[in-house]
Amino acid sequence: MSVRHFLTLNDLSKAEALSIIERAGELKALHKSKTLFEPLKNRVLGMIFEKSSTRTRVSFEAGMTQLGGSAIFLSSRDTQLGRGEPIEDSARVLSQMVDAVMIRTFEHEKIETFAQYSTVPVINALTDDYHPCQLLADMQAYIEARGSIEGKTVTWIGDGNNMCSSYINAAMLFDFKLNIACPEGYEPNAKLVEKAGDRVTITRSIEEASRGAHLITTDVWASMGQEEETKARLAAFADYQVSPKLMDLADKDAVFLHCLPAHRGEEVSEDMLDDPRSVVFEQAGNRLHAQKALLEFLILN
Repeated sequence: MSVRHFLTLNDLSKAEALSIIERAGELKALHKSKTLFEPLKNRVLGMIFEKSSTRTRVSFEAGMTQLGGSAIFLSSRDTQLGRGEPIEDSARVLSQMVDAVMIRTFEHEKIETFAQYSTVPVINALTDDYHPCQLLADMQAYIEARGSIEGKTVTWIGDGNNMCSSYINAAMLFDFKLNIACPEGYEPNAKLVEKAGDRVTITRSIEEASRGAHLITTDVWASMGQEEETKARLAAFADYQVSPKLMDLADKDAVFLHCLPAHRGEEVSEDMLDDPRSVVFEQAGNRLHAQKALLEFLILN
């Protein structure tokens, strides 16, 4: 059986994705009950970070520990993909030593090349194009709070970035409608939007995008690596803030998500994260359990 990778949500069928999310809930319950469960005992996860992160590192490292395995952290100083040793050779070597590799990097092509030459599962923990692990946690958060997301309306507000691209993939995989409100010049990948067809609608109006929505979500206006664009982005996105007032336009049972870290006073109002419709901190905690379910799926199957 060929090795399975998780580079985008497209690497899973709908049934597999829903099964992983359901499993994440079971693992979450085991964790809360302090039940010892170690299916990955003596298994090792290699974690390559060319982009730093709090939630990604802690969730994967803690997750492997809770499942009985271990994780090795490799920063950009420890392994420089494509600089010195070719990516192809790095993949071949690490495959001999660990049971799975998690990579958080810039160019998506790097992780695609690494996966092509890896004989163990490779997990995309964020690239400039996609952030599929976050979407598993997001879908888990919505399903826990409101049930099935199929047929619902989701609103993305802000930059057409890697998170937005993963939401487009999620709309196709989980069968929901996605409204994207973004300023001109910051639209998501055109080919991806075309592929999604009538599941995706792009507008300039955050109010239009939010009316009747069941889930509203956003991200920071300037991501890592875009620091030089911060001033221009602050101006472009000034009208793209999620607030309790905007949430009032959504469905009465709507929830708010944010992948964090959030910049209060920018993409979210000062009080949005503390609004009763916000489930962002449960969402953040779900990174741990969704990734444990993913690791179990990829390593043991």
